[in-house]
Amino acid sequence: MIKWAGWIITLCGTGHTVGALTLEKAGRYAGTWFSGGLWSEDFADMSPAGSAYWLSLASFGIPLILVGLTVLWLDRRGIAPPAFIGWTLGGWSVVDAVVLPFTPWPLFVLGSTLLLIGIRRAHRARRDNPVPEAGLPRA
Repeated sequence: MIKWAGWIITLCGTGHTVGALTLEKAGRYAGTWFSGGLWSEDFADMSPAGSAYWLSLASFGIPLILVGLTVLWLDRRGIAPPAFIGWTLGGWSVVDAVVLPFTPWPLFVLGSTLLLIGIRRAHRARRDNPVPEAGLPRA
């Protein structure tokens, strides 16, 4: 379950970032971004280039990719991720569902739920089958 959650989180972050750069055409403003065109940007009256930047590169997409890949990395090493990741993503998904109901928030709820169930199972398995201390015979 942790692996599925990691992939869902990674794919959602990738889909958001790539979709914003291509489908939403945010990438067409890259020249403005990298030439200092946003240095005097007014957040209260954002330009199309500034809005496109915050939708794509400065959005939650890239951090979600990192969180998803970290979850996958931990899972490959047999380490259960901390539950706060699942709870935070789940809470964020609920806020997203209330503010913008026509977003892919159900995928984040699914990913968060799978992550929390996987973490709980991993902790239960570790509690039920403890690893013997190094160098000591198991009783």
